[in-house]
Amino acid sequence: MGALHDGHLSLVERARERVATVVVSIFVNPLQFGPSEDFARYPRSEGQDFERAADAGVDIVFAPNGEEMYPAGHATTVSVAGVSEPYEGARRPGHFDGVATVVAKLFEIVDPDLAFFGQKDAQQVAVVRKMVCDLDMPVEIVACPTIREPDGLALSSRNVYLDPADRLAAPCLFRALQTGAAAITSGDTPEAAVQAMTAVLQAEPRIEIDYAAAVDPGSFAAPDPAGPVLLIVAARVGRTRLIDNLLVETTS
Repeated sequence: MGALHDGHLSLVERARERVATVVVSIFVNPLQFGPSEDFARYPRSEGQDFERAADAGVDIVFAPNGEEMYPAGHATTVSVAGVSEPYEGARRPGHFDGVATVVAKLFEIVDPDLAFFGQKDAQQVAVVRKMVCDLDMPVEIVACPTIREPDGLALSSRNVYLDPADRLAAPCLFRALQTGAAAITSGDTPEAAVQAMTAVLQAEPRIEIDYAAAVDPGSFAAPDPAGPVLLIVAARVGRTRLIDNLLVETTS
């Protein structure tokens, strides 16, 4: 959406490996923010974003304003049932309708062959993939690995909200995911992995758990016993809400 960081630029790097022309969109999308969320104060640094994009080898930056994306009288939204409903969908009503709508408009305007998304927003990736499949959109969705700080904290534009004490506590989310992954790879059930993750999060006093779960990475329903398991967490660290996830490949 903007405030480009190294996680975003890693998507550019992956794109340059596969396509001839790289387009980056910069648009803080009002439709995906709830009335009590941080749309007004969401980090914006358009001038710096343009410089970073140019340095990374981006060919085109698409940076519309709100009136261009949603002109007066705009009345159409895209809703993806099922995968958009639990977890982030339940905590942020309307969020994924906003995501699906703006991505559908972006694909119609740019007409990409491939679109690169960060794995950190795993449920968003699943929603977009379902939309593309259901609407027969001729675009391949490529999920790219989460980029992390040396202590494991997933890069996010919202990390700038963390005060020093919260920043020290924030890597607990990734430690919880690692603990859950270790439980699954050692033969424990997804339910046991979630319990282990929850215990790690509860041990950090600055963290308030929103959810910790094990899901199917495509549907966000219960995981298939013979398939991969996506471990997901959301928590408030101080006043800042963060999400993270970790995919665990299992063997039947």
